[in-house]
Amino acid sequence: MYLSAGRVADAAGGVQRRGALRSVARNIAPNVVALGAVSLITDVSSEMVTAVLPLYLVAGLGLSPLAFGFLDGLYGGASAFVRLVGGHLADRRTGHKAVAGFGYTLSALVKPVFLVATSVPGIGAALVADRVGKGVRTAPRDALISLSSPPDAQGRAFGVHRAMDTAGALLGPLVAFGVLSAASQRYDPVFMVSFCFAVLGVVVLALFVQDRKGTATASVRATLAVLRRPAFARVCAAALLLAATTVSDAFVYLLLQKTADVPIRYFPLLPVGTAASYLLLAVPLGIAADRLGRRRVFLAGHAVLLLVYALLLAPLDGTVLLVASLALHGAFYAATDGVLMALAGPMLPAGTRAGGLAVLQTGQATAALGCSVAFGAAWTWWGPHTALLAASGALAVAGLAAFALLTTRKATA
Repeated sequence: MYLSAGRVADAAGGVQRRGALRSVARNIAPNVVALGAVSLITDVSSEMVTAVLPLYLVAGLGLSPLAFGFLDGLYGGASAFVRLVGGHLADRRTGHKAVAGFGYTLSALVKPVFLVATSVPGIGAALVADRVGKGVRTAPRDALISLSSPPDAQGRAFGVHRAMDTAGALLGPLVAFGVLSAASQRYDPVFMVSFCFAVLGVVVLALFVQDRKGTATASVRATLAVLRRPAFARVCAAALLLAATTVSDAFVYLLLQKTADVPIRYFPLLPVGTAASYLLLAVPLGIAADRLGRRRVFLAGHAVLLLVYALLLAPLDGTVLLVASLALHGAFYAATDGVLMALAGPMLPAGTRAGGLAVLQTGQATAALGCSVAFGAAWTWWGPHTALLAASGALAVAGLAAFALLTTRKATA
């Protein structure tokens, strides 16, 4: 009797889960799925390089934390101002797909440069070109996702896209690890395979993504005028403050490798833990943001990041520290990355949505550049523990300020 009842309950639960999945799928536009596929393939390419780069620069080329912080900030911040160009062009008749396609193509073409660039200036130039491509494509892509989705399903749409994107981020380090193992720890094959994936992503974009043309009336003044919208301006200010106190992934992984005593050969696998957690939580937290409020989920995500910093400062067992830190690091991204775009997108008119999102992303990227350089300098001068302690205090203060900005006067969510 109990077994039969259990089977009935399991069957009912299975029907409910399948119904929930169908409900999610019905609210996701085909364009969002196509863009997710492009991001998945491209992220395999990007994360292959990202997974090996910190170790290659610090252990292989012997860069100091300060020099690495500069390059890491350059990697994240080089795209800052070209985002504005990409967003503005996409809002005009150039079209979102064409501008995004240019960005994806540029990032693909620069991958073979890593095969011949062995000096810091050469690698820096390649990183800048790669990030320029990312900067150009990001706002048009996110605008396409927003414009292809109904207002009440923005969080869900971005959650699905970020989940697919993160699947690529999960696979990238695994592919890099496999290629490194097969190639006797040589980096050249990693860069070549990365190039092949990047080209495939461009092909999928060209064949399957539908465009949304901008309007010829979109001007630079109209793009910058989005900051006169009080709700959007508060979101931008909060995001900038939080980005200025968010330690980059590369430094988090270097800290984790050092604190948890992870063997160097396994370093490229650390991003896999973050990506796995992000993949599992992106859609549920996107749905939660639509239901509970995007501001709340976004702020909660940064509280989770503060907990990651606390774990890295605590005297924990290596395995416990490793699993908990990576799981929470992924939860932070799931609660903030797509959720922020879902929060900001509906605040902007369709004609300036790409440009408006580019303004927001430019502020974030610029703040992240400053944070990377500052954290690298603090590590060099004070050591990693003191540097992380200072970053934790700064994030706590920024979190309180962001809470005041987003909740004192209600922003549309």
